[in-house]
Order: sequence, then structure tokens, then C-alpha cells
Amino acid sequence: MAKVNQTTHDPKPGQTRSPLNSQVILNDFPILNQEAHPGKRLVFLDSAASSQKPRQVIDTMTAYYEHDHANVHRGLHALSERATDAYEGAREKVRQFINARSYREIVYTRNTTESMNLVAGSWGRANLAAGDVVVLSEMEHHSNIVPWQILAEQTGFTIRYIPVTDEGELDLDAYAAFLRDEPVKLVSVMHVSNVLGTVNPVEDMIRQAHAVGALFMIDGAQSVPHLAVDVQALDVDFLAFSAHKMAGPTGIGILYGKRALLDAMPPYMGGGDMIRRVTLEGSEWNDLPHKFEAGTPAIAEAVGFGAAVDYVAGLGMDNILAHEQHIVEYGMDRLAEVPGLTIYGPEPSRRNGVIAFALKDMHAHDIAQLLDVEGVAVRAGHHCAMPLHQRFGVAATARASFYVYNTTADVDALIEAIYNARNIFRL
Repeated sequence: MAKVNQTTHDPKPGQTRSPLNSQVILNDFPILNQEAHPGKRLVFLDSAASSQKPRQVIDTMTAYYEHDHANVHRGLHALSERATDAYEGAREKVRQFINARSYREIVYTRNTTESMNLVAGSWGRANLAAGDVVVLSEMEHHSNIVPWQILAEQTGFTIRYIPVTDEGELDLDAYAAFLRDEPVKLVSVMHVSNVLGTVNPVEDMIRQAHAVGALFMIDGAQSVPHLAVDVQALDVDFLAFSAHKMAGPTGIGILYGKRALLDAMPPYMGGGDMIRRVTLEGSEWNDLPHKFEAGTPAIAEAVGFGAAVDYVAGLGMDNILAHEQHIVEYGMDRLAEVPGLTIYGPEPSRRNGVIAFALKDMHAHDIAQLLDVEGVAVRAGHHCAMPLHQRFGVAATARASFYVYNTTADVDALIEAIYNARNIFRL
């Protein structure tokens, strides 16, 4: 493997300073200590899609497979008991991480998408009918649009979308008007935009929704890994997020829900472990959270999730946020130097570690491919947010997204690769 050698830059006057030593953190991530192509250091700027995993997570999952693997909950032998302890122990770590009241409010799912589909398919199907209104926004990920559209076609409720301003923020006056004038039953919005990086004021939005009797769900896929989220302080009704965007494995996510709501919701899937008793005449459901966890779960992934929670909590969520603020400020300053480049979204102080951009006369896919030649990994496309791209009149954007292991040297590599791409296109 090629030895990674990076330099970082002191912040300019007025810029934030990172409290993290990313060059030390980088040593925890073995995948990043390599060349993407011969002579080209891997610069990974695609963490909004899926972050890389530290050695601590990898080793924890390996140890589980080597020493403790068995199915959970129903076994009476030592391996099953150890696997169950590790699996449920990870759930408790997640509970503490988001400050839920009870482990019964923490439901394992496959990912954020499944968590939101669970709410739509269970709570939504049981509680929404013609005449009701669900409020989403124009910046939502498809996972927070499509399930509601499918259900609306079946039950007849109406969906309203909070507009996005030219600055890339939610039109809060329009939101207030929906709550005032419409029979809103649920509001479901992303905490942080996966395209614009916009940090939405969910605390105030939740308070407004509750004032008119509406429930509130947060898509936390891009917030829980990057900033402190306290479900009790927010008083949020549902929160969905995934492990793979916060240094954990793929294939496991979380749905947090207030216990009274989850208790009242019907099961989403049927099968083993979600039942207490089954006869040929009918079934009785298991207690929370198992009522929503049918079938053999992703045990090793849950154990890895617990290790990921330990890792990011050990760094400190406030430190992670400040670090990303430092990187994104530097990144936006450097990108602004590039002729013909447009950055989408708000100023650095109102966004998280995501920068979506477009280059005049270059398609986003061409940008991503040419950057990859230089070892720089970014995402290109509509990022599962087609309505948002339509709002800004662009078919696709390139997206650089940052996490704890990125440095200002990574931004410099991005800028150099962009200039090389411009030269190839003779721009």
C-alpha cells in the first residue's frame, strides 16, 4: 500500500479551526491508505453516500464472526447468549447516542429508506385518509417522497411540498401557511440536505407542527452522523438514520419512534420474532421493538453499528461538526476560485459537510470520471433528489462530501483535479 502523506492548512482569518487531527484519524481507516490509481493518492469525498469504516468497527465485526456468531434471542446455548448480548448492547448504545427514553423506541431496520417506509406503511396506512395532508419538502431524498406518493394513491390523502428558496433553504413562511390552512397530520423532512448541505431548523419546525396537532418525522441520514441529535430535546416523533453513513456497516439502520406511537402501530412485516403467539386462527404481536423486527436480523451489522457509535461518540459530535465546518468553509473558498463553477446551497455557516457544484459546459458525470483519474472520488447525478435538481434547473451535479478523515489537502486535490478536467475540455 502507498503511504498517505498529506499536509493541511491553517484557517484564514474568520474561518473556523478544526478540533480534530484528521491525519491521526486517517490511520484508523485502512481503506484510505492506498492509491486509487498508480501514483494517485485516494481522496475519498463521497461520505454522504457511504462513509468509510475505521479499523475499530472492522475488528469488532471480525471478532464477532470468529468467536460469538449465532442466532439471537431464542438460543439457550452460550454462543446465542453472547450474540444476543452484543446485538442488544448495540441497541442500547444507539439509545444513549440519540437520548431516547427506552430501548423499546429503537427499531432495527436495513437502512434509512426502510425506516421511512415502515412509518408510511404502518402509521400512515393506519392513520391517513382522504382529506388529510402530509407535508414534505422540495429538497427531500426520494426515500421520503416515493413511499408517501404510493400511499397517497391508495388512500387519497394530499401531499404538500415546502418550497426551497434560491439560497437553498426551506421557505418557512410557506411551511407556516400549510400548518395554518391545511389539515396536516404529519410533517416529514430531512434534517440536512444530501445535496445542498442545508441544515434545516427542525427544532422550530417540530414545535410549530405539534402546535397544530401534527406529528413530525426527521430523515436523519445526513445529520445523525455529523452533529448531536437529541430526540427528547427535539421532541421529535420519528427519526430515521443509517449506520453506513456514520462509520458503520451497510445493511442496518434505525427507526426511532415515541413508544406510544410505536405501540399503537400495526406490524410492518410478519414472520419470526415479531410474534408472541401464533395459532391457525390468528397471532399476537411481540413487545416493542421486536414487533417490527421480523426474521433473522443483521446481527454482525448491529454489533458493528455499536462499535461505530463508540467511535464517533469518542471523537465528540461537536468536534465532528466543527471539523466539517472548517473543511467546507475552506472548500467553498477554493471552489469559488474556479471559473465557470456554480455552488448550490447556502453559506458555510448554514450547511453541513456537503458541496454540490456544476461546471459550465461539462456534465457532472464527465467531471466525476475525470476526477477519478486523479484519484478523487466524488458523486455525480441527481443524488436521489430529482425534484430539487429540477427546482434549480440542472439535470445533475457533482458532489463532494466530507467526514472526519478529510483534510484541507483533500480539498486542494479536488481543486487541482477540477482544473485538470477543465483543461481536458479546453475550458
